[in-house]
Amino acid sequence: MSQHFVVILAGGKGERFWPLSRHARPKQLLPIVGDKPMLAQTLSRVGRVVPAKNILVITNAAQAAAVRKVCPGLPAKNIIAEPIGRDSGPAVGLAAALVERVDAKGVFAILAADHVIHDEAAFRRDLKAAFAAAEANPVMVTIGIIPTEPVTGYGYIKTVKKRAKAGAGKIQPVERFVEKPDLKTAKAYLASGDYFWNAGMFVWSVPVVLQAFADHAPALARGLDTLRRELGSGRSLAVVLKQVYPKLDKISVDYALLEHAKNVVMLRASFDWDDVGAWPAVARHRSCDSAGNVQRGNVLVEQGSGNIVHSEGGHLVTILGADNLIVVHTPDATLVCPRDRAQDLKALLKRLAADPAGSKLL
Repeated sequence: MSQHFVVILAGGKGERFWPLSRHARPKQLLPIVGDKPMLAQTLSRVGRVVPAKNILVITNAAQAAAVRKVCPGLPAKNIIAEPIGRDSGPAVGLAAALVERVDAKGVFAILAADHVIHDEAAFRRDLKAAFAAAEANPVMVTIGIIPTEPVTGYGYIKTVKKRAKAGAGKIQPVERFVEKPDLKTAKAYLASGDYFWNAGMFVWSVPVVLQAFADHAPALARGLDTLRRELGSGRSLAVVLKQVYPKLDKISVDYALLEHAKNVVMLRASFDWDDVGAWPAVARHRSCDSAGNVQRGNVLVEQGSGNIVHSEGGHLVTILGADNLIVVHTPDATLVCPRDRAQDLKALLKRLAADPAGSKLL
């Protein structure tokens, strides 16, 4: 029987949660929802599925020290810092190379560090079912989320029409992956019942995913072969990554493999899921007052409704007679914006990045 592993990708910048989230301490290292950092919550969920020695966290050099503090129960060697970000394709290839060194036929899951899942028991059942499917057959398993509304900010998975026999937890063949749709298209997806949110959760065996790289991303596969060969020679991982990793193609695993492979299947999630992608999303997971204001820290809202207010360091933030604002105060930066403009935050950060003084706040 093959060993099972979980690989957590924890290198994101979390820009849409600025100014609380910064490059060196992004969303996954913060208690955006709940009382523990998002990464710590993810580790807790998977810790009952695989042993700590089989959990790997892939991050970057700027965040590695902070990640280690959040992961005290993991062996130090299981926290891997990419020398440069190359998107999820190379990260998955790196994960395959590292798992291969322990078990050449090992089965591993790829999970994000910063998703919110409340029904942890259902999540663990589904993850175990995905492991079983990936071990029993030469397939690439993705976990699809049953959509609850026509969201335009997610990619979707279209399954082969087998709805009558495919309840939650069932495996279905995947027809294709589709990009983020417009609202009209998203509504059609929801009405069809054949489309699911792509949460970026994948499970596959080392041989299957390495073959997929060879078949669908040969240039990247050649770079990964060099990486595997150098690791096999006994050289340190840090030295090999510094030499090889920057030369790998920068590409997502969706583009590299999943949009081309014919052996992709989907397991319908039986658990709740939210990627909490921007400040408005926290309102779905934090309690609010009678006027719908979500407050954390030293906050006072008078004659206002629908506001999301977050204050750090004991600083008092007050709102008087204003509705539907996001106000986030930290010791060195404060954000004020309408809730419906939260997705425009990256434009603001782009201006900050161009300013020598402002770039220090990223």
